[in-house]
Formats: sequence, structure tokens, C-alpha cells
Amino acid sequence: MSLNATIAKVTKDIEDRSEKLRGTYLDRMRRAAEEGPRRAHLTCGNQAHAYAATGQDQQALATGRAPNLGIVTAYNDMLSAHQPYERYPELLRAAARSVGSTAQVAGGVPAMCDGVTQGQVGMELSLFSRDVIALAAGVSLSHNTYDAAVYLGVCDKIVPGLVIAAATFGYIPGLFLPAGPMTSGLPNDEKAKVRQQYATGEVGRDKLMEAEMKSYHGPGTCTFYGTANSNQMLMEFMGLHLPGSSFINPNTPLRDALTEAGAKRALAITALGNEYRPVCDVLDAKAFVNGIVGLMATGGSTNLVLHLPAMARAAGVALELSDFDAISQAVPLMAKVYPNGLADVNHFHAAGGLQYMIGELLDAGLMHEDVKTVAGDGMSLYTQEPKLKDGAIVYEDAPRASQNDKILRPASDPFQKSGGLKQMIGNLGHGIMKISAVKPEHHVVEAPVRIFHDQAQVKDAFKAGEFTSDTIVVVRFQGPKSNGMPELHSLTPTLAVLQDRGLKVALVTDGRMSGASGKVPSAIHVCPEAADGGPLAKLRDGDIVRLDAGSGTLQCLTEGFEDRENATADLSGNGHGVGRELFEAFRQNVGLASNGAAVVV
Repeated sequence: MSLNATIAKVTKDIEDRSEKLRGTYLDRMRRAAEEGPRRAHLTCGNQAHAYAATGQDQQALATGRAPNLGIVTAYNDMLSAHQPYERYPELLRAAARSVGSTAQVAGGVPAMCDGVTQGQVGMELSLFSRDVIALAAGVSLSHNTYDAAVYLGVCDKIVPGLVIAAATFGYIPGLFLPAGPMTSGLPNDEKAKVRQQYATGEVGRDKLMEAEMKSYHGPGTCTFYGTANSNQMLMEFMGLHLPGSSFINPNTPLRDALTEAGAKRALAITALGNEYRPVCDVLDAKAFVNGIVGLMATGGSTNLVLHLPAMARAAGVALELSDFDAISQAVPLMAKVYPNGLADVNHFHAAGGLQYMIGELLDAGLMHEDVKTVAGDGMSLYTQEPKLKDGAIVYEDAPRASQNDKILRPASDPFQKSGGLKQMIGNLGHGIMKISAVKPEHHVVEAPVRIFHDQAQVKDAFKAGEFTSDTIVVVRFQGPKSNGMPELHSLTPTLAVLQDRGLKVALVTDGRMSGASGKVPSAIHVCPEAADGGPLAKLRDGDIVRLDAGSGTLQCLTEGFEDRENATADLSGNGHGVGRELFEAFRQNVGLASNGAAVVV
């Protein structure tokens, strides 16, 4: 099948606009690679420090020519998705030794759990943690003793931060090793029902806690299709995972075998061997287009619309919101995974998962086949699934038919003809809306607005019974310059209740929603943000706003709106408490949400 015309055009547009940026990046990477193996530039004293505590590997490091693998880990045992990484360094060192090489933990990066900080002050550090992770990974690899790196990270900001670092050190190979999803617990729709019942006072905190604990119950990623699992999809679609490795449960024989295989593969593709495959050659415009295709086909997280432009820029690739919109129009929605459906990621994987989906998209001409990946050349490698036979990984062709068409459908008969995201443009600014879980009758909302400067104010108004007619809720001064752009996911149950009562309701914000945001139409990431002089600061209670996902427009219809003075907000309270003091420089220097809301790229 020839490449779809839209996919071809978007790719060409990206390559053309990125030509200078990408050329400069690749020139830097080539010059760094020409310097030869990293350890060759260290003095004997430098090396002695680096190898002093390596025990049985000390001689191999000091005198050998075998590659040394750097492990950058986001391990902690508070974050369920990262708890399995506790065992990985020993597995990786053993795998390296088995092929005559070595491995060292290069360093750790922070990994916060957005599930813990949802609706809390700590969420104001979440987005900026991505840039901190990139910086920490850069420090980890700065010792210049590694011929390749493996990156251990799964969740929200962690993978994007690690990708930014991997691209920055793009002259060495880099391979991402997932930990896998937790086994299925309480169905996500039942959890959502209890949350809504709690919001309306039908059940108490005891029932809410019981439901949450049954849902999040063990090691691994949360099983809904939020940012963490969207990240794992992305790493396969962009060729940074081994094929079929994203959704294997933690602490299983196959999971451990894939971890060991990942170490061996990373060591096999260094400049010391015959199959040099640096990250800079993997992360090109085609890889990022493939990633966006996967985001649309799976109905993935809106957070990746923030992260992908930042990741791409680190690799010399310039993405724009129009790229997401155009690809969304061309790529069908092939999966129904909560919050877009009732299934979780374990059900999705059992139905055929990423291997089936990649095969379908390649056959339909909706993905680039001619790419470099950590596994080899060509995305068709990712239509194969790993099996464990006699203790070794064997790849076999995945089934070419969906095992459950209520979860996963072919590109020729999708759930929707277009993907899950729409850019929203109008006199209120430029943002995005996730529509894959929004019913068509809610794609257009025209109503008076209620203005809030804090999500807690919305909940208070709800509890006071103030929402009795169609309303567009505007929560402004929630962008990265204002307060770090926390997720407003805790508003979802409240707004969903209003929708279920028969009201036309929508959210407009310069903040962001969770990757698990669902059925309420939400125009998010609107920029310029209110604190940066954006039009949202001109809105007043009662103004009529029209949100139209069909046309991709976000308009204030009130006469004279644009002639008003901008409202201001007292943001002084956002600068201290729970570590916010440390991030003032980030708030002052962060870029636009449409460019990734980044500080370091």
C-alpha cells in the first residue's frame, strides 16, 4: 500500500520546516560520534573513580574493549509503575556480562505520580518535572563512560523527559525498557461511577477509598489508557522499545526475558560493533509522525500533545498543532480503551494490541515503514510478538485478525473515521480538544460562561447548586507561567454529573486535563495563556462562547469582547509551598503550550 497522501504531506511539511534545526542537530551528533568511544577520552584517574565500586566488572572496564551500558533509572517504590525497576539493574548487569560487556547505573531521575498529586498543590510541579528529568538524565550521562544507554521509565512526564535526554545524547544508542501494566482490578467504568456518586454525596469516603484501592492494587502502570500507557504505545510506534514489550505484566518470566534482551540489543548496536544505531538516526520526522499516528489510532492522552513537540525539538524536529490535527483527520480510531471504552490495556493487549494495530496501519498506508528502530530497519518488525521458548525470546508473526472487535478494529472498519484530537482556534486562542470519548451530540456547545481562577472554586459552585443551566466553565490562570499547568482532572466527575443531568456543559482552560479525561468536551492548553496576555483574560461571566469540535473553532460571540482590559489574578500564592519556590525560574522562562511548554528545549 502506498503512503497516505496526508501522512506524506505532513511529513514533508515537518521535514521542510525542520531542515535547519535538524541539520544543526545531526551535525552536532556526527561530530560527537566521530570522537570515538566515550571512555577513550578519560584519564586513568577519571576511569579509576568510575570503576572503583564495580566489583567483578572492574577489570573488564579498565582493560577491555567491550561496551559499557549506562542505566538511567526512574525507580522508586511509591510509584506503582516504577516499583518493578528495583530488580532491573541486577538483571541488566547479568545480561551484559553474558555477552562479555558491562553495565552501570548511571544515575536516577525523579518520578512523581500524578495520581497522588491530582487536585493537590504538588501537581503544580508535575509538568516541570519533565524538564528536571531531562536535566537529571543529562547529568547521569555526563560522566562520558557509556557506549549506550537504557532508560527505565513509564509514566506521565518521565518518558518524555527521558526522550529529551536520549535525543540530547543522540550520538549513542538508547533503548527504553518498560515495566508493564498491573493486572486488571476493579473495572474502570465502575471506579468512575463511584467517583461520580461521591461527587454528588450518594456514597461516603469509605466507599470511594474501597473502589480506588481495588482499582490501583499492585505493581505496574494503572490499567486505563492515560498518559503512562500512551507513553508505552509511543515508544513502540517510534521504534525505541523492543517489539511487543509495552504491555507485558511486571515480574513475569517474559517481562524479565525482554528486559535482558533489551540490554543485549543496546550493547549490540554501539559504535564498537558492526550495527551502530544511535538515537539520532531513530528519532527523525518519520518516527515522530508514526508516534502521532499511534496517538490518534489509539485515542491516546492529550498530555502527549504537550510532550511530543518538546521531545521532537530535542531531536531537531519542529512539530506544530496543525500536524496533530491533519494526522487526526487521516487516521481512524481503532481502539476502545477506557476512558474511550470499557476495556483496559490488558484487554487491549489480549485483543491483538499494538502488533495488530501496527500491521493494520502499515497495510493501510498510514505509517512509515522505512524507519530505523532499535530492533532493526522497518516498522514491520513491530508486527511480530515475543514468545518465551526454552528461556529465550522468539519472535513470531502476530495474528492479523482482532481477537475482540469491541476493543480493537481494523483500519477499514474503525470505531471512528478520524482520530481522537482536534485543534481549536478562534478569538479565544489556540488549543486542543480530545473528542474520541465525547459523544457527537456534545461536540458543539454554545452557552454563557462562568469564570474561575481555581478548580476548587468550580467544585464549591457545584456543591452550592449554582449550575442549573447550560454552562461553559472557564478555568484560567492555569497555564505553565501561572502555576506550572497542573492537570484539572479532578473536575471530570463534577462536570460529568452536570452532563448526566442533561445540561450542555464544557470546559475551556489554559491548563491541561489528565490523559484519562473523558466524555466532557474540553478545550485545553489554550494559548497564549491568561497570565501571558491571552484572550481568556478578557472573558467575563455571562459572555457567550461557542465551542465547535466539528469546525475546530473556539469563539467568544459577545460584542466588544476583544476591546476589554485583561483581567489579572493574584498569583503570589503559587510561588511557595511543597517545593514551588524552587521552580520560579521555570515559570519565568517556560515556552508556549503549543510548543510543548518547555524550559530546556
